[in-house]
Amino acid sequence: MTDSSTPDFNPKDGEYLAKLQDYYADWKNIPSYAKLCEVFGIASKSWVKAVLTRLSAAGFIERTPDGAWIPTRQFFARPLAESSVQAGMPASVTETQGEYFVIDEMLIDTPSETTLIPVRGDSMIEAGIHDGDVAVVEKRNLASVGDIVVAIVDNEFTLKTLDKERGKYILRPANQAYPVIRPQGTLEIFGVLIGLIRKYRK
Repeated sequence: MTDSSTPDFNPKDGEYLAKLQDYYADWKNIPSYAKLCEVFGIASKSWVKAVLTRLSAAGFIERTPDGAWIPTRQFFARPLAESSVQAGMPASVTETQGEYFVIDEMLIDTPSETTLIPVRGDSMIEAGIHDGDVAVVEKRNLASVGDIVVAIVDNEFTLKTLDKERGKYILRPANQAYPVIRPQGTLEIFGVLIGLIRKYRK
């Protein structure tokens, strides 16, 4: 039930929110009312203020103590469709959207122990890890056989699958063109792969 003192979320506000999100993605700030007139395609600053007030009431933005508008966590949430998409034969898809999720929260459990590492090379391509991907890595020095890890071998970082051979740990690539790494010295685990980011460009 909506409180009578809370501004109603106008159906058009979804479009204003999308324009504001696009602007923020480019410039990392919420601009002045004058600039927002241009961004929203409206002429009145008072109308802009009303839009921002409704977006604030809906939980997408908030004011700092000095009066500046800033995005909330919900501002960065993206819709997750109720239907999955099949990689095989096409199937009907439910167009209604499901819950909203912040991508960071879907990938990362412990922010203070997580780092993003660019992937270079194709030694893990058969595991679906491509050159240019960004590995989401949870920093820890313990891993299990079968984990994809970032390891330090002879002072160099490498991304491979942890395995065991004759009682000794080895690092196995996912590309037959590359050899198995059998450390002669120490093998140190830097972290374990928990996610992967890939951006497809047009």
